[in-house]
Amino acid sequence: MPKPAASLASLLPQLWHRPFSPPPRLPRALSSSSSSLLTTRHIPRSRFRSSPTTHLGAAATAVTTAADPVEAPTANLYPLYDRLLPCPSQDFPPRIEHLVARKDEVAGDFISRSLSLPPLYVADLIKFGAVYYALVAPQPPPYADPAHVRIFREVTEPSLLRRRASIKGKTVREAQKTFRVTDPSQHLEAGTYLRVHVHPKRFPRNYEIDWKSRVVATTDSYVVLNKPAATAVGGSTDNIEESCVVFTSRALGLESPLMTTHQIDNCSEGCVVLSKTKEFCSVFHGLIRERQVKKLYLALTTGPVSPGIITHYMRPLNRAPRLVSEDHIGGWYLCQMEILECKKVPWPKPLITKVHKVDNCGWPKQEAAYECKINLMTGKTHQIRAQLAAIGAPIVGDSAYMTGAIAAKATPSINPYGRESLNYSSEEEKAAAVEAWVACHGKEPKSVIGLQASEISWDYEGEHHYHKAGVPWWRQDAVESDLV
Repeated sequence: MPKPAASLASLLPQLWHRPFSPPPRLPRALSSSSSSLLTTRHIPRSRFRSSPTTHLGAAATAVTTAADPVEAPTANLYPLYDRLLPCPSQDFPPRIEHLVARKDEVAGDFISRSLSLPPLYVADLIKFGAVYYALVAPQPPPYADPAHVRIFREVTEPSLLRRRASIKGKTVREAQKTFRVTDPSQHLEAGTYLRVHVHPKRFPRNYEIDWKSRVVATTDSYVVLNKPAATAVGGSTDNIEESCVVFTSRALGLESPLMTTHQIDNCSEGCVVLSKTKEFCSVFHGLIRERQVKKLYLALTTGPVSPGIITHYMRPLNRAPRLVSEDHIGGWYLCQMEILECKKVPWPKPLITKVHKVDNCGWPKQEAAYECKINLMTGKTHQIRAQLAAIGAPIVGDSAYMTGAIAAKATPSINPYGRESLNYSSEEEKAAAVEAWVACHGKEPKSVIGLQASEISWDYEGEHHYHKAGVPWWRQDAVESDLV
């Protein structure tokens, strides 16, 4: 039977808790939030400032002492800046600033003066890995204002670039590659571009954990950590300090910091292998590439899942939500996982969900859940979460994918890659349907979801390595939780 044609009404997402708002297509490197911190007045999406003669925006440049907190200009309505620690309980809306040095500068002083930030706050940002530089400014995004574009053209004028010794022998693309600023005293050559993440993503959960108790095993080459949910294995783009790697290294008193070998989502918990040496890091990466590392997961789903192999193809776009299709699409990534068993279990008790701050996401029936044991055959970002949601059994607490599953349950044709998708008369119509489907999905969870990396094993040099995480959060009593 041919698929019915799409209509405008059929492309509208079925949302109950938020309005339709397709996410903008922004280059990640130059995007920043348009949210306001303390008021409904919007913070400009992007600022591109240069120093000393051309300085866009209203940021003050008064010199202050390192001990005094600096209040940003009232026109921008930013918070009172002092230090990054202690860690706040929640994130401020993202604020990303773009600067270009017009003369030779010292990184810390230049940022502090240009953005009216205390020198110690700037030093904290640099320690957190929240400041990046490039020898040449990147191409402005499509939404940049004319002044932004004008400055870009001035600082990237070919005759000017030819006079810069630091970029001789480099292509423009090579010179535009970004690196972290690692020291407030780092020298900046005239024309150097900076990207400053003024409000880095924070991980308050890190300060609540007894990290030694989360160590499953330690050897001369690696450490296996039972990663807590609401933490990042290696940190984030703008925060490498509040990470499992850093906190575990400190807890074990290691002289050299641990290194990441693989990732699991921030909102999931379970086994993560951290390397003590570069040699083992390389070995483990090779084992993963050759699919010699076996990973078993436990997933708490909202519906039953039949045992067997589930196959999808994932859109090769590095942004959430990850869209999957049962049909093969050229260029899309193969995703396979094997459901080994699935058993009916009670829905987590209210006290447990409250302790762990589990989002119910509006799922209509919360009486029984299903615990699935999964052999992850391919390891793509959000793979288990996206695949389970696609078959109508999203993971408990997964606000990013459950809202899409609810919408598809009410109107199956809303999913342009689902079994009951519509026929589209043009690429524009299909693109609109995809954006509507993306808008059905929620935000990434900030706490825990029902997903645990339960077991991990591999063979190397004739030795079998096997490690298992502890009891998943949904099976714990409230008194057992390290969150109480």
